[in-house]
Formats: sequence, C-alpha cells, structure tokens
Amino acid sequence: MSFKVFVPSHISCFFSVYNSNDFLKSGSCGAGILLNKGVVTKIKKSSNNEISIKTNGKKDENDSISEKTAEYIKDKFQINEGIAIKQDIEVPIGSGFGTSASSAIGVAIAINNLFNLDIEPINLYQIAHVMEIKLGTGLGDVIAESSKGIVIRKKPGAPGFGKIINMVCDDLFVITKTFGSLDTKKIIQNPQIAKKINELGIESTKEFLKNRNINNLLKISFEFAKKSSLLSNEVLNSIHELNKYTLGSSMAMLGNTVFALSKTPEEDLENIGDQNGFLINKIDNQGVITKF
Repeated sequence: MSFKVFVPSHISCFFSVYNSNDFLKSGSCGAGILLNKGVVTKIKKSSNNEISIKTNGKKDENDSISEKTAEYIKDKFQINEGIAIKQDIEVPIGSGFGTSASSAIGVAIAINNLFNLDIEPINLYQIAHVMEIKLGTGLGDVIAESSKGIVIRKKPGAPGFGKIINMVCDDLFVITKTFGSLDTKKIIQNPQIAKKINELGIESTKEFLKNRNINNLLKISFEFAKKSSLLSNEVLNSIHELNKYTLGSSMAMLGNTVFALSKTPEEDLENIGDQNGFLINKIDNQGVITKF
C-alpha cells in the first residue's frame, strides 16, 4: 500500500520574525499566497529498516528537512520498518515558495497514514513547524500551508499556537519568475536584517488588516520589498514590466523571485516581451490533499 500527499507552496508577501525558546511559539506574522503547485509526496514501506528519499528523481541530500522529519517520527513512534519516500517539487527550490515546509508536512502526513499512527493533524503540522525552526529553513510557511487561498498570519507559531485568517480568491492566477535562490537561514538569523524586517513587517501587517483586498496586498508587499533592501535588480525590472499587464507584482519572501497576480494570464503573457521562465499557477483554494 502507498499514499500520496499534495501540499501547496506558499509565497510570503511580507513578514515579521518572532523568536521564542519554545519552537512551537516561534514563527512569523504577515501575509502570503498559496499556489496550486507545491510538493507531492509519495510513500511506501520498504524491505529494510532504513529511510530512503528521492527528490525530483534524485537521491535526497543528507540532513534535509524531509529526512529529519521522517527520522523523528520513525524514532518517536518506534517504527521498525523501512520507509521509501519520493517527492516531486513542482516549483523552484530555495526561491521563496516555502518548499521546505511543504516537504516536511507531506512526509509527516504520509508516514502517519502509511503506518496508521493516528496522530492528530494539528500535531503533524506542529512536527513540521518545529523541524523548520530547528533547521532554520523557514518561519511561518507551515501554518500558512495548513490553510487555503491568501493567508494572513496574525499571531506567530505553529498551528494550535499561531493564529491565521484566510481569504479565498477565485479565478486569480499567479505569475512567477525565479532568478536564483536566497539563503533564508542567513537572512532571518542576521540581527540587523531581522530588526529592519520586523519593523517593516509589523507595520505592513497592520496596514493590510485595515484594508484586506488584492490591490492593497500587492501595494504593501512591494513597499515592504523596497524598504527591506532585499529587492534585486532582476526582480525590480520584472516588477516594472509585469505591472503593465497585471493587477500588480512584488517579490516573494524570501527568494529572488518576482510574482504577479492576474485574472487573464494567457493575455498577460502574450504582452510580456521575454516570456521565457515565467510560470503560471492558480491561487490554491483546496489546501492539503491526501490520496490513497
């Protein structure tokens, strides 16, 4: 028997960092967008007692978040069988799409189903969240990816500790282009950068909560990107170009990636001079999906 889990990816528009000695209370506030492309995790039992992981057809690197999550659950619940995991990551890795969180969530849910562990869903998300904090791969993607649509993170922390509001937006497309990766860990663990981001992120979240609509989300996101000094020239140039044909655009946090929202993506892309490298997805309004 095998199981398959889909977890949407997540673009963060703006954020502020909150650290705590309790990893379940650490995290971020802000707002972000879930995409209908993310990480598909397939799992089955194997003949040995080991964990094997392949990501996009290749053997997974040691100490990845998927491996650490699988090891933790295997040890805690005394699983004495082997686990074979395959993950297909449908969006760029390390580029602001929250793939570490999607990978950890998928592994936790899949192992729970495969071995009938009866772990409550909220506890599975908490395991994934703690792994993100421990490894420094993210802060608030797990709680966002437990939801749907556009997600506002009002209170930091894992599901059960943090607080979110979601907005379901039908018929909206997300256009993205990635120019490379950013090291999330280096950025969020740098005191000077974190202080600046926090000040901007807190104010951005307050402003968006006053007026929760798409245009305001894009406007605030772009202002955050500019003032945070994280905006690269490649992303800025693409923002100016995309703004001519879309509802608006900004930078995905934390990644060297531009994103734009649109109601008519095909027509939009026809008007963009350089079409190479643009991906079109929809906002995800379904959330995590488990198939047997």
